Amino acid sequence: MAVEKRSETDHPLAVDRRTMLRGTALATGGVLLGGALGISAVGSAAAAAEPRLYTRSDWKARAPKSPISIQSQAPTHIVVHHTATGNASDTSASHAAALSRSIQRHHMDNNGWTDTGQQLTISRGGHIMEGRDNSFKAIRDGGHVIGAHTANHNSHTIGIENEGTYSSETPPAALMSSLVETCVWLCAVYGLDPREAIVGHRDYNSTNCPGDKLYSMLPKLRDDVGSRLRKQLGDMSRQASRGIDPSRLPGFPEAPSDERVATFYHGPTLGDLDTGR
Repeated sequence: MAVEKRSETDHPLAVDRRTMLRGTALATGGVLLGGALGISAVGSAAAAAEPRLYTRSDWKARAPKSPISIQSQAPTHIVVHHTATGNASDTSASHAAALSRSIQRHHMDNNGWTDTGQQLTISRGGHIMEGRDNSFKAIRDGGHVIGAHTANHNSHTIGIENEGTYSSETPPAALMSSLVETCVWLCAVYGLDPREAIVGHRDYNSTNCPGDKLYSMLPKLRDDVGSRLRKQLGDMSRQASRGIDPSRLPGFPEAPSDERVATFYHGPTLGDLDTGR
């Protein structure tokens, strides 16, 4: 399988981070992204180093049932999910491709969607796979393919599904390394501050996704991404901060105590405010 190449411990989530986000929204009408990191707003795509990527052609994706909705406006948040599948020991690229086909088949044939719901999938072997059609192109152009992964917030969030179930098991190092690389790329392209932009599915919807273990690792993920961004882009441009509509900020709903357990099910994906499928 060809690989597309481009330029190459737990940390509990503190409650005061939620308070800080809410307070910022009330005080300023939104969160300003990127200022403290010295990252420019959308327009850094040319300078953003891409990780190794597998395209839809690489994993032999089906064509979408209908044209995918693409918007020029950049997303405001990166939503981390788990796939709610088994924690496979196969770390090969061929396994990652088979996983992508299984997810697409479930989303299109079981859920009745146009295509794969999320924009990106990372396997336990650390292989970064394109999800919904044209996701890579949209990212490189600074735009956004509207997906189906976070109910009522798909118009402004980009979803990364991480293979496995992480209620109690720690994600493998290869997966986490690729997740850092992916978030660095996305934050650089879109001018996002990882401290505010990287969230878990449960921050928007009532779900346990991405699992207690992976969720507890998000603070370290934000720190690691921020450190990499400062080294990569910190001295390259001046920040052009932008406000975010408070309705697009996480609401931090309560996680359900009796959430349905089923392969590929990891919480609400579509809501009344979502126009696509």
